Amino acid sequence: MLTKRLVTSLSLFGIILFSVSACATHGDIAEKPKTATAGLNIETWQTANGAKVFYVPAPQLPMVDVRVVFNAGSARDGDKPGLASMTNTLLDHGAGNWNTNQIVDRFDSVGAQFSTDSLRDMAVVSLRTLTDKDWFNTALDTMAVILQKPKFLKSELERERQRTLVALRNQQESPSDLADLAFYKALYQGQPYASPPLGTKESVSALTRQDVEAFYKKYYVASNAIVVIVGAVDKTEASAIANKLMLPMQKGEPAPVLPKVPDITEAKTVKQQHPSTQTTILVGQIGETRTDPDYFPLYVGNHILGGSGFGSRIVDEIREKRGLAYSSYSYFYPMEARGPFIMGLQTKNNQAKQALALLKKTVAKFIAEGPTPKEIDNAKKNITGGFPLRLDSNKEITEYVSMIGFYDLPLDYLKTFNARVESVTRAQIMDAFKRRVHPDRMITVMVGDLDTADSKSK
Repeated sequence: MLTKRLVTSLSLFGIILFSVSACATHGDIAEKPKTATAGLNIETWQTANGAKVFYVPAPQLPMVDVRVVFNAGSARDGDKPGLASMTNTLLDHGAGNWNTNQIVDRFDSVGAQFSTDSLRDMAVVSLRTLTDKDWFNTALDTMAVILQKPKFLKSELERERQRTLVALRNQQESPSDLADLAFYKALYQGQPYASPPLGTKESVSALTRQDVEAFYKKYYVASNAIVVIVGAVDKTEASAIANKLMLPMQKGEPAPVLPKVPDITEAKTVKQQHPSTQTTILVGQIGETRTDPDYFPLYVGNHILGGSGFGSRIVDEIREKRGLAYSSYSYFYPMEARGPFIMGLQTKNNQAKQALALLKKTVAKFIAEGPTPKEIDNAKKNITGGFPLRLDSNKEITEYVSMIGFYDLPLDYLKTFNARVESVTRAQIMDAFKRRVHPDRMITVMVGDLDTADSKSK
């Protein structure tokens, strides 16, 4: 089967661009002679039927990455949770005159890599192929048919329905998955981001072929798409690629703007009993959009608070000083509408209350006192020093340019990124956190053997 990553709460773009170090420490970064963005030139235009095209020449290797991103993530599910994911999954399960196995064989025969993915904001279709004419044409022709003529066969729908139901059952065995679902449900309270990306047992069981076809016809249209092309092709060839993929598709309409997400007005705690040896804890609130004016102060500040692994205050207080959790973190997850700010950890059941109290105390102290000048200096060096390493392949550039195109960020975003990080001041960080992060109005989710935790903590 073709590569299909399960939907997760952390979209690829959110992790990479806002809290790169939320789950790992970069440590000392080897110095590079030139910044990866120094020669990055993004060109953009529209196809005749409204698809936005973003092109970056990269002639060093005889390869090209092509990615099409639709505003068709789970936020568009409406009253049918799981519909966006199911539609995206079924695209390559039979298209044109080919069945699933024939599509796999066509890509394999030319060494091409093809994948689909569905997140909360977006649906993604990606291709990486060599530029040798015959091999390239086979791969691109196949991608075009997948985009333009998916079959959505009932037999494939039933097969994927059963796989999704298995995945949903597996979620019920995972404390971290349960915590994530409960957190988004409590935080967004009926807003589009509350919809579980994989759906529910009831919603997935009820999905029909007509539902999938209707979703595809509404959202998989040129006006709702961006095309990113990075590789060893010139602009004329890039234009031909975009036209081949997009011109046969319906023009359609862009997806409507998502409703504004209001702040939560009071603290709420959600506890879910689960027979596990550890308790998973998530604490957070409504955060920011991709274009938020506080983006960089919050980014640098969070790097210090909980986004830089062993260099962060949360890890220092919870793991290093007290050994309460192996992993603890915080991150902002900016999206089209306001994404969440999340702090999290896993700890022994009998330490859950202690760890939670310390987590809340750490963020409250950070907001009240702010970071030290040394912490800010170290954070800036870590962020800017590691930035070139996150742009050292065509695949990574494709991911960044996709984010720039989807969220309508400036074309010089990558070139100015380090300078904007360097310009952040301590006063800006303190001001942004005091206005935007409210320890007294957060959602707290705890999943674990809470009866044991309560009895042992008395």
